[in-house]
Amino acid sequence: MIDKPILFNMTNTELEQFVVSIGQPKFRAKQISEWLSRGAPDFSVMKNLPEILRNDLDKVARTMPCTIIKKLESTDNQTTKFLLEMLDGEQIESVLMRTSYGNSVCVSSQAGCAMGCKFCASTLLGLKRNLSINEMFAQVLVAQWELRGDKDKKNIKPNGDPKNSDVSHIVVMGTGEPLQNTENLIGFLERANNDLGIGWRRITVSTCGIVPGIKELNAWGYPINLAISLHAPNDELRSKLMPVNNKYKISDVLDASFEFVTKNNRQLMIEYILLAGTNDSIENAEELSKLLTSKNCMVNLIPWNTVDEREFISPSGNAVHRFQDILIKNGIHTRIRRERGQDIGSACGQLRLNNKKD
Repeated sequence: MIDKPILFNMTNTELEQFVVSIGQPKFRAKQISEWLSRGAPDFSVMKNLPEILRNDLDKVARTMPCTIIKKLESTDNQTTKFLLEMLDGEQIESVLMRTSYGNSVCVSSQAGCAMGCKFCASTLLGLKRNLSINEMFAQVLVAQWELRGDKDKKNIKPNGDPKNSDVSHIVVMGTGEPLQNTENLIGFLERANNDLGIGWRRITVSTCGIVPGIKELNAWGYPINLAISLHAPNDELRSKLMPVNNKYKISDVLDASFEFVTKNNRQLMIEYILLAGTNDSIENAEELSKLLTSKNCMVNLIPWNTVDEREFISPSGNAVHRFQDILIKNGIHTRIRRERGQDIGSACGQLRLNNKKD
């Protein structure tokens, strides 16, 4: 139950009206807004406000539309996973990844997921609801606050740039299917670009292949990166792994996707999770090669990350490299994704709700 107004959700005018309503001068709204734009988790950190005002604000309002319930750090200190609770009690996860090229945030677009992919943890509890623009944007600010904490504590991670305490890249690859929430997704991306200066070419949206959503992104017209979760080289196998394929066949998904990347001068990313004995054979690799020959794409091979409730097996390193070699031999640009945060359940396909205490 939402019992206090959320200042982060207010416009500047609404925030001014709020501070005046509690007996404060209008200029306090600007001070508070500056803290909110940094992702301030509560009023106690707003040190340029009088202590009595901070205490009063805590009684009558909230800062952000989400609260950190749990935070996990990978053993290499490069990845942080956040379990976040929304104001209605729904929970999501987001991930901060510190890399040599910048700081990337994996953003969830829905609470839960309706796609039902057989290898993924995110869909186990089904779809709860779409996330709002503010709820998606807040995930980026939670990560940004964490990064600035790194800098303040002089605890910059080994592969990070100590001068860069900001989020530089966004990947909408967390829980949920972004193109089932396209209107809010677009609003979020526009805000990230306008408010944080994150360039379109540093934003990636991943989809299971919702063809109308891909066409909507194409009509929107901004040159973000598009990633397609393919995971099979033919409709029969893909339908077994991904129920969405019963509605949107591979040819339709790829036609819409290549139309998007051609218009926006981008390269399509094909995500392909390798499942031992299921989709990682020599024949699968050759079939995938034929499907993508002479196409402007890059195949991202992802050895399956363990999910307890799923019975798949991750392929051996030899099998992964054999699959890659076949694609490369056939002229397909291919790489093996370096997974981050496997030890904290934040790698591809592992995001799920887990609020158990350690």
